[in-house]
Amino acid sequence: MSANIVYAILVTSLATFLSRFLGALTSEGIKETSKLFKWFNCLAYATLAALIARTIIFPAGILVDASYYSRSIVVFLSLFVFFISKKNFVYPTIFSAICMAIINNYI
Repeated sequence: MSANIVYAILVTSLATFLSRFLGALTSEGIKETSKLFKWFNCLAYATLAALIARTIIFPAGILVDASYYSRSIVVFLSLFVFFISKKNFVYPTIFSAICMAIINNYI
């Protein structure tokens, strides 16, 4: 059983680092203003939006105990913190964890 876990870790690590390595090699040929780069940028944002929507609508794990209302409030407040912190990812991430704990435990 433990050998299978090691193999799974090795295969997923190889897939992750191989794709990153190939991306680093080919990134010099892509301009930031090209249509291909903009398409990948839109694809990344769409994937992130879908993951956030899935977390709100169909939560997994401990988030199942939180109501839709509390999850939605935390997302909107975190978006507000994201924009007032000049699109920094650290502050809204920490804020969302603290805010969700406060809302679920005390309100």
